[in-house]
Amino acid sequence: QVQLTESGGGSVQAGGSLRLSCSASEHSISTYSMGWFRQAPGKEREGVAGIDNDGSTTYADSVKGRFTISQDNTKTTLYLQMNSLKLEDTAMYYCAADRSRAIYTGIMMGVPLPWDRLEARGQGTLVTVSS
Repeated sequence: QVQLTESGGGSVQAGGSLRLSCSASEHSISTYSMGWFRQAPGKEREGVAGIDNDGSTTYADSVKGRFTISQDNTKTTLYLQMNSLKLEDTAMYYCAADRSRAIYTGIMMGVPLPWDRLEARGQGTLVTVSS
């Protein structure tokens, strides 16, 4: 089973930037669709950015123009570059992967995804944005 490990979270002032990373334990992840999710205290988990296995990307409206999802050449590391961070971006951020296109299409359509049914899920990294 593929293991995902996030890193790069931390505390930043509003307007600042952070880059999150998600490392996969196996190269087979390169054929999966992957995505970043976040969950703020007291709120539902939401999809933030997704990348399909052909490299197509999609973003939640709340982060469009500020966040960029990307992968390294081997597609075993997923990144989320977060710029112009806002207080409301404070959350635990998770990466996930699935062999179906569910992550990509779900984030593109803005529909909730069955988190526990995704094939690989990370443990999360905390992002705190302060004023």
